[in-house]
Amino acid sequence: MIPFSDAQNALRARVRKFTREELIPLELEAEMANGKLAPEKRHRVHERMIELELNGMCIPRELGGRGYSYVEQTIIEEELGKVTNGIWDLIYSPAVCLVAANEDQVARYVRPTCEGRRRDAYAITEEGAGSDPSAIETRAVREGDDWLINGDKWHVTSGNEADYFVVQAQTENGIALFFVDKETAGVKIYDAPRYMHTFILEHLKIRFENVRVPNANVLGELGRGLDLTKEWFRRERLMIAARCCGAAARLIDEATAFAKTRVQFGQPISDYQAIQFMLADSLTELYAARSMTYDAAQAEDDVNADKKLVHARVSMAKLYASEMANRVADRAVQIFGGRGYMRENVAERFFRELRVDRIWEGTSEIQRIVIAGSLLKRGTEAHIGDF
Repeated sequence: MIPFSDAQNALRARVRKFTREELIPLELEAEMANGKLAPEKRHRVHERMIELELNGMCIPRELGGRGYSYVEQTIIEEELGKVTNGIWDLIYSPAVCLVAANEDQVARYVRPTCEGRRRDAYAITEEGAGSDPSAIETRAVREGDDWLINGDKWHVTSGNEADYFVVQAQTENGIALFFVDKETAGVKIYDAPRYMHTFILEHLKIRFENVRVPNANVLGELGRGLDLTKEWFRRERLMIAARCCGAAARLIDEATAFAKTRVQFGQPISDYQAIQFMLADSLTELYAARSMTYDAAQAEDDVNADKKLVHARVSMAKLYASEMANRVADRAVQIFGGRGYMRENVAERFFRELRVDRIWEGTSEIQRIVIAGSLLKRGTEAHIGDF
């Protein structure tokens, strides 16, 4: 593990206190209300988020964000990952691709999003395009100074919270990204599927029917949309790994505390080797996952690093941390026994919620393809150093 600076340790302590004292107490209310929270409680979280400087974490300060390093973002996301019900999504963290915005777009979209006055949602996935975002069928056709967008998007995470979308579409010049305001004519939310988890965010199905947007709403260079999406994927995969580490740490703490007090056959179950082995395996795997995650974060911060190698390291962190957290959640449910099957129990919630981390922003299988491809091209030493 890399050593944290004094400032980073202070950041970690600040987020940890916020998580324990203000976010975790909201979990059960959100769970029992299918992910909903009272408006005044949401407002309070938003106020505290800005007070604690947790908004806009991946956006440079000159664009209205906090400009945190990747290590610092990982510290924040790891602590937030200890909270169930996706309450971490109340922290405004705009898509990293927004750094490609021009001055006008920064004023209209980026700064207001960092400040919590607007909210983005990335619309990529389609019925026939999931793991392969290049296979999208949504099209944008130039018409004078405007573009007409047609197509369907699935699993648009935070779609219920957003007031605009970053839409990936095919153009005659290649894939491009567009800012599309939610209230634009032709934008139709036609389904809000219920998912296995009970998150504060929803994952909508959205239809774009002759949606007219100005050319001023093209994000970045026309035809480079897929490159921006890949950068977004890399950042999100690292943040997933961080949150999985946080979730696993919370589960280990909760399961350990329960095992020490749960008495069966005259002694605490923590005295039984079967329980000890589950806890030992969980702690060991968490140690490995955290080491990989922070190593990948440090590589992201290295301006001289080969980004293709960084991509592979991030994929390794996401793959291992997400699968590790699922194993830890399964063991925690087992340790809690019947209690672990109750929705009011943290292990039950994480058992459902962590499953998606092996799917979204690139399935475990996609991560293995990325890792193997990089290994075949560059060899073992390039990825893990001299040995």
